[in-house]
Amino acid sequence: MKEKFVKFMAGRYGNDRLNQVMTIIFLVLAALNIFVRNVYFSTVLMSWEILFLILVYVRMFSRNIAKRYAENQKYLNLENRIRRFWGKRKYIMQQRKEYHIYSCPSCKQKIRIPKGKGKISIRCPKCGREFIKNS
Repeated sequence: MKEKFVKFMAGRYGNDRLNQVMTIIFLVLAALNIFVRNVYFSTVLMSWEILFLILVYVRMFSRNIAKRYAENQKYLNLENRIRRFWGKRKYIMQQRKEYHIYSCPSCKQKIRIPKGKGKISIRCPKCGREFIKNS
């Protein structure tokens, strides 16, 4: 049986990160649909479930590997942009425990100054402008 499946999948795209995410979305919608009492909302959820399930199988069994690969790369680029955005926010929040983060009034460069130094003059490393802030 395993050999038949391997032979069937030869030349087909298979599974990737985008398929995994769409499967997770399908499962979340299916779980949400269990608790919904509204008939209209339940019907809408069911149609989205079916759509995601069909897309997963179409992508998995597709022989157009280049197109599926391009779709996955597009999704991975979007995911990486989102992860970087939230990673930067997390890093800034961690730095705020020990540092003040100021923006230069002229070039908007972010400058990190240690807390507890009193009133200090800050020189922007990018444009060279000096400004005074409390640390």
